[in-house]
Amino acid sequence: MPPAAGPGLGETLTLVMEPTPDEAPSHEPHDAAFGVRLNWLRAAVLGANDGIVSTAGLVVGVAGATTERATLLTAGLAGLLAGSLSMAVGEYVSVSTQRDSERAALAVERRELREQPEAELDELTDLLAARGLTRDVAREAAEQLTERDALRAHARVELGIDPDSLTNPWHAAAASFLAFTAGALLPLLAMVLPPADARLWVTVLSVLAALTVTGWSSARLGAAAARPAVARVVGGGALAMGVTYAVGSLLGAVGV
Repeated sequence: MPPAAGPGLGETLTLVMEPTPDEAPSHEPHDAAFGVRLNWLRAAVLGANDGIVSTAGLVVGVAGATTERATLLTAGLAGLLAGSLSMAVGEYVSVSTQRDSERAALAVERRELREQPEAELDELTDLLAARGLTRDVAREAAEQLTERDALRAHARVELGIDPDSLTNPWHAAAASFLAFTAGALLPLLAMVLPPADARLWVTVLSVLAALTVTGWSSARLGAAAARPAVARVVGGGALAMGVTYAVGSLLGAVGV
């Protein structure tokens, strides 16, 4: 019986340009745009979760010391602005550093391709062979990828970078700012809108419900078990509110 035919070279070229199992879960579509969208969505969920927990802890802590609506609103708004701006600046700096590193790596690769093309072709062949291709197929694939776009081939296979989709720090900063603000608005409004005798419990219940949603969402996006993720997020939020309320109550009692 003749051996089964292997995949054609065109299919091989497509496969080797996709993420390895270490780069992307096998159950997700191997599509760069999909991965970018998924990362943004995860960042939005986590940013909203941070906004909920930090602002809830702040306003609940202040509520332990005073019931003045104006004081609660001032503290909540200050926390919202400080937190959202801090998140935006931090994300901008982080993503800018990542993009600078990616650009530097691409510049090095571009120079190496110009100065030592044969060595780079051998390197690409070795990388493709390490992915499971036979040496002959790896060599042919490396030659065709080099002819099509040598920089992109090396960037994708060697560096794990798509030169056409470098991270944008302004997008990251805006997404973090908006996500944190959206999350922070819930505990702030829950604390200042209801009557004084109900606002604490309305805030606590609203925050726990929102954390349940964000915990479940983050688990689903990461293909993890939902129950432990929800328990961690809700438990952490409840602990934060409990501690800050106790501290606020203590400070209010001693007149600080």
